[in-house]
Amino acid sequence: MRVAGLFAGIGGLELGFRLADASYEAKLLCDVLPQAKEVLTEKFAEVDYHDDVTSLRDLPAGIDCLTAGFPCQDLSQAGRTAGLDGSKSSLIAEVFRLLDRQRIPIVVIENVPFMLQLGGGRAMRAIVEEFERLGYRWAYRVVDTLGFGLPQRRERVFLLASVALDPSTVLLTDDALMPRPKTSLGALAHGFYWTEGLGGLGWAVDAVPTLKNGSTLGIASPPAVLMPNGQIVRPSIEDGEALQGFPRGWTKAAEKVAKAGYRWGLVGSAVSVPVAKWIGSRLVSPVRHQELSVDQKLNFPETGKCPRAAAYDGKSRFAVAVSSDPIGLRSPPLENFLQGPLQPLSARATAGFYSRTKRAKLRFEPGFIEAVRNHLRAMGGNPDQDVVQGKLDLAA
Repeated sequence: MRVAGLFAGIGGLELGFRLADASYEAKLLCDVLPQAKEVLTEKFAEVDYHDDVTSLRDLPAGIDCLTAGFPCQDLSQAGRTAGLDGSKSSLIAEVFRLLDRQRIPIVVIENVPFMLQLGGGRAMRAIVEEFERLGYRWAYRVVDTLGFGLPQRRERVFLLASVALDPSTVLLTDDALMPRPKTSLGALAHGFYWTEGLGGLGWAVDAVPTLKNGSTLGIASPPAVLMPNGQIVRPSIEDGEALQGFPRGWTKAAEKVAKAGYRWGLVGSAVSVPVAKWIGSRLVSPVRHQELSVDQKLNFPETGKCPRAAAYDGKSRFAVAVSSDPIGLRSPPLENFLQGPLQPLSARATAGFYSRTKRAKLRFEPGFIEAVRNHLRAMGGNPDQDVVQGKLDLAA
């Protein structure tokens, strides 16, 4: 199966496909970031590279599968939420421009689940309407990396459109809902970070919250992890790569053209490799013998938030009752998964976080704030003094 990858990032979809079956052959990779180019041209040295999708006139002849994890900055809840009209996410139009010129049998698209509710669901409906206009059947599903053996709580929408097979036999037939652990400070590691200002806390039990892109200036924003022993640490970039299913050191080549902090942005934007491997495996071996049951097929609303899983069979759309865990593979404990080198969260960073907790109108898990305060003391900080200073800084 010959693959062309647009907005390829660091090749998560392509690596996953390659691990799924030796028949996959990447023929073209396209990404505009110089640091992504360094990674792609090192890890996929035999593949043609193009740096700007807007100047790509045609896809190579004979392509069987087109992948596109198009930019999510204008769709993300923590981003600008401008929708498909945003300068970044409007690049999805380039996918349809190329499909208008050359029909590709299979198309795989990935993005954030917030697109299902953005603008009352208009972003997602606009995408599926374009596929329907081009004569494709489609299926999509919210899938969580946590159920693929990786301790990262990361939900993403995967949409498969095809003129060659029934997409529902690829994305919607596997289902193995995995129970999530409950908060247990002192027994399990807990990942956390501020999501946006003081408005929300990313929190994950025995896992990290969704890895983020970081600053456009290359300022890294890895999650913090409260370990069972009470220490608060930050994972290494190699841990970040592993949390996405990549070999440790996968993005090292990016440092040839950008500072090390940009590697976190590449990792935070990537597709989790085991998820791509599952999709690749199912593309090669669809579950033809297993059809969706009557109870699974539900009404697809004409307006409002789109369902978390749905399909179009060529005649009508329908929602599908299915979980975000296709295979339900539990990961090792987070504290054992992280190999480091782990750096303690600095006194300055801890003080800043602790100061925010005093100003935020959020409910924190019992014992969490005390753990942050204790870590601050262990790092040589004074919680009372640091909170006062935080308030002065805010007023200034």
